[in-house]
This record gives sequence, structure tokens and C-alpha cells, in this order.
Amino acid sequence: MPAAIRTSGLTRTFRTKSPGSRTFRLSRTPRTPRTVEAVRGIDLTVEQGEILGFLGPNGAGKTTTLRMLTTLLPPSSGTATVAGHDLRADPRGVRRRIGYVAQAGGTDPAVRVHEELTTQARLYRLSSSAAARRTRELAADLDLTGLLDRPCGALSGGQRRRLDIAMALTHDPALLFLDEPTTGLDPGSRAEVWRLVRRLRDERGVTVFLTTHHLDEADALADRLVIVADGRIAAQGSSAELRRTYGGSAEAGLHEAFLAVTGRPVPREEQAPVAV
Repeated sequence: MPAAIRTSGLTRTFRTKSPGSRTFRLSRTPRTPRTVEAVRGIDLTVEQGEILGFLGPNGAGKTTTLRMLTTLLPPSSGTATVAGHDLRADPRGVRRRIGYVAQAGGTDPAVRVHEELTTQARLYRLSSSAAARRTRELAADLDLTGLLDRPCGALSGGQRRRLDIAMALTHDPALLFLDEPTTGLDPGSRAEVWRLVRRLRDERGVTVFLTTHHLDEADALADRLVIVADGRIAAQGSSAELRRTYGGSAEAGLHEAFLAVTGRPVPREEQAPVAV
């Protein structure tokens, strides 16, 4: 069975201009360009049906990697196959087979839930009748049926996140990317999203690529964790393996392993547990 994601030597560099001093900025002297290596060579395999937790401190390269894998940003070098399609040669093929839920979501507060779902289906070239049918199916599956006539702006945080995920599932993707899916949610809503992610994998066989700063979330959901630091993969394995290898024992906290790998502590609010 081919992997859901396979990358080799994936990199991304950016060219910026040095800001210099205020005096320098006011002069006509050209600024000196510099190169920033955001991702320095990611070699990664994600198996079909796996929930992968992709972790790292701010500036480690995880967001840039996610944007490359979802075709939002072209790689500078390296190769990748995502959902059976070559990332660089066939980005359209990749987009047809993946779903993507951005951290901020993408719904219009003034638009009703059923309109968002139907519009998304039409964007994937479903007929009007097929789009209406798909809207009903997704609403029933993600417990949105009673909310279809409600404006998106009137939804709770957990309801809005379920809608975001429903929109990403419109075309029945094999691979789902979730970028910080529970940021800003209360503990009950977070647990609701967790149950949904597990169900997508267990009942539909969807592969899930999850980025999060919440280590309790990664610990609870992911089959395997990958920690990136300075644009490279610094460690990977199950939660128990990382805690045992880097935290000193299987009973150690995941935040201790994260600190040992990255050299950076996890902020206190990102260590708070949630009931599941």
C-alpha cells in the first residue's frame, strides 16, 4: 500500500531584505538581500490511515512544511508525493485528494450553514442536486442538521469547527490536513473535535496530518509524533517512545521530551489537559 505522504529532502528558502537602521532605510542605498532557510530538508513518510502529530516551536518550519504539502507554497527543492500525486508536477491532483482546515477557518459569518456547504460542493463541480445531497449527508454525519439554517456567525466555536471540517470533506478526500484545529476552543469543544478526528480515521480510514501546539492534544490523538526544530525533523516516534527516549521514562511528560528535543519549553497554557 503506497504511503499517504512521502517526502525526500523537502526545503523552502526565502529571500528577504535586511531592514537596517532608520538612517539606512531613509537612504537610497540598496538593502542587502539575505536568505532564510525555513525548511532545511524534510524526509517524512505518513502511512495511510495514520494520525500524525506534527509538532515544533514557533519558527521551526512546521507551518511552512504544511503549506508546501497542501500546495499553498512551492518547495525550493526536494520531492514529495501527496495522496498519490507528485507535489511539484501535479499540484491539482494533490488538491483533488486532500482536505485542508486552516487555523482561522474560512466561513462567512453572514452566510447560512447550508449555503456554505452547498457552495463548497459546487466549487468541486458537483451538480446542484448532488451538492444538495452532499450537504445533507455531511450535515447528518457531523451533527449539523439542526444548524443548517443558522448563520455561521451564530455558531459556537465547536460548531464552527465541525462546519470547517465538513467543508474540507465535501469531495471525500483520502488525506485531511488540520492546522491547529482546537485553538481558542473551550475544553468541551476541544473534546468534541477530538472525537470527530478519531471517528474520521476509524470509520472512514482518513489519514490525518495534524499540527498543534497543544501537547495533550497530540498525545491523545496521534499514532505517531514528529517534532521539527530549525527546519529539520529532530525526533519522531510514538508518544511513549519519545517520552522514554528523551524524557527519561515512559512515565515522563511529553512536554519534558519536547523540551529535551527542541531546547524550548512549552508555554503553560499549551500544557493544560482536557477531558475526553
